[in-house]
Amino acid sequence: MVEQTIRDNLGEIHDRIAAAAARAGRSVDEIRLVAVTKKTSPGWIRALLGLGVFDLGENYPQELWRKHEELAEFAESVHWHLIGHLQSNKVKKTLPLVKMIHAVDSLKLLRALNEAAGALAQPPSVCLQVNTSGEESKHGWSAEAIASDCESIAACRSIPVVGLMTMAALGGTDESARASFASLRATRDLLRRHTGLPLPELSMGMSGDFETAILEGATLVRIGSALFEGLER
Repeated sequence: MVEQTIRDNLGEIHDRIAAAAARAGRSVDEIRLVAVTKKTSPGWIRALLGLGVFDLGENYPQELWRKHEELAEFAESVHWHLIGHLQSNKVKKTLPLVKMIHAVDSLKLLRALNEAAGALAQPPSVCLQVNTSGEESKHGWSAEAIASDCESIAACRSIPVVGLMTMAALGGTDESARASFASLRATRDLLRRHTGLPLPELSMGMSGDFETAILEGATLVRIGSALFEGLER
C-alpha cells in the first residue's frame, strides 16, 4: 500500500516535471528531484530508495543525523541534502554527512563551512539562500546584500558554492512565486558576472509551486507533501 501510493505519486510528479520542462523549452535531465523526507518513517524512505530516488532532503540537522544512522546500509547510495537552516555549532557534525547544503543564509555561515571544509577530501556543495519574497520570517541575503558580498563569497574556495536557493512567499500567488523565482535567476546571473563562479544550480520550487520554478530555471526542486499524499504521517 505505502510503496504503491508513493510509486503513483512519484510517477505523477515526474510527469509534471517533464511537462513543465517542455513548456520552458528545457531538457528534463536538467532538473533534479530532492525528496523531502521530514516527518517520514524509515519505511517510507526505503520505499523511495527502492523506486530509485536517492536525493533526500531534511530540514533539521538533528533529524538528518538520526536518519543517516537509521539508514546506514544505504550510505553509499543516498545523497543527503540539508534544506533548512544550519546553525554554526552544527556545521562540523553535518558537513561529512551531506552532499549539498541548500540554505547557506549568511556570510558568517559560509565562512564557517569554508573553514570546516578544509579538513574534508570531498566537501559538500552549497547554495546561498536569497530572500526574494521580502518576508521577515525567512532567512537569507537580500538581492542587494548578496551583491555587495560578491568578493567575500568568491574568496571562500574550500567549499564549492554551486548556486542559489529561495522560497516563494507563504500563501502567495503563482504570479508572486514566479517573480521570486525570476529574481533568484537574475541574482544568480549578477553573481556569475562578479564572482566568476559558474553557479549552475537554482534550488527553488516545492510541492505547490515547482512547475512555476521550472519555468524560471530551477535545477533542484524540493518536493515532500506531494510525494506522500494519501499516506497518514
